Amino acid sequence: MLEMLFSPRMAKREPWTMFFIGLLYASLAILLVKWVFAGDFVNAEYSGWILVIFIIMFSLPFMYYLIRDEEARDMNEEGSLRLLKEHAHALFSLMWLFLGFIVALSFWYIAFGPNHLFDAQIKTYCSINNPTNFDSCVSDYGIKSADKTTGMITSSITTKDRFLLIFTNNIYVLIFTLVFSLIFGAGALFILAWNASVIAAAIGIFSRDNISQLPLGVARYMIHGSFEIGAYFIGALAGGIVSIAIIKHDTRSEKFWSVLQDSLNLIIIAVVILIVAAFVEVFITPILF
Repeated sequence: MLEMLFSPRMAKREPWTMFFIGLLYASLAILLVKWVFAGDFVNAEYSGWILVIFIIMFSLPFMYYLIRDEEARDMNEEGSLRLLKEHAHALFSLMWLFLGFIVALSFWYIAFGPNHLFDAQIKTYCSINNPTNFDSCVSDYGIKSADKTTGMITSSITTKDRFLLIFTNNIYVLIFTLVFSLIFGAGALFILAWNASVIAAAIGIFSRDNISQLPLGVARYMIHGSFEIGAYFIGALAGGIVSIAIIKHDTRSEKFWSVLQDSLNLIIIAVVILIVAAFVEVFITPILF
């Protein structure tokens, strides 16, 4: 029923409307998880993953039809520049949707306080930001016990090493996004929804003492995060349009090669954006915050 409330074409005409769709989907997902699963002592441990699954379920119809529409444009339009301009409308729609996820999840993280809804996301946050004191980190954020984990000691690495580490990690995520898109079409939603929940947990941790700090928290992580997520969405579109083209047997058409060329152009653009994202995260964000 929810997928009938809007269409990808309408969203592409007014991309900002997807922000409110993202707010709705993420809020429904977290409320369902809290009311149905979080109270059960067995399922509570997996609430963070169930939350991501609900977000995917809500968003999957939109993502599928959007990718299918983009593949149709590839088969009917001529010229890479024109196609890239057309894809930009879809990208903005997805970015607004993703931002809606982050704002809603961050708000509910602060509103509900310490709970099991974000246990998996908090563990991921601590493993990235405080790997040498992982147990104490997760304890600080309401998780009473955690498995001991090891990680790289990040305090001794140079700025150049950190740049390369972040860029390499982002490339891995892009590759997984591309592969998931090729195999499942809209399957990249899993990686994107998971990243949205982790970023939301980080913003919630930053803003947990005062909800008025939420806009500042969003800005802190989205300055570089917007570049990263934009690159992942571009990768998702690149893999998705090829996947849909194969499903529709367009491989027999001469225009299928234009689809592949368009996808390659999108992947190259995504890699360039990830370079910019790593630079901003290492050199710009620390100055501002």
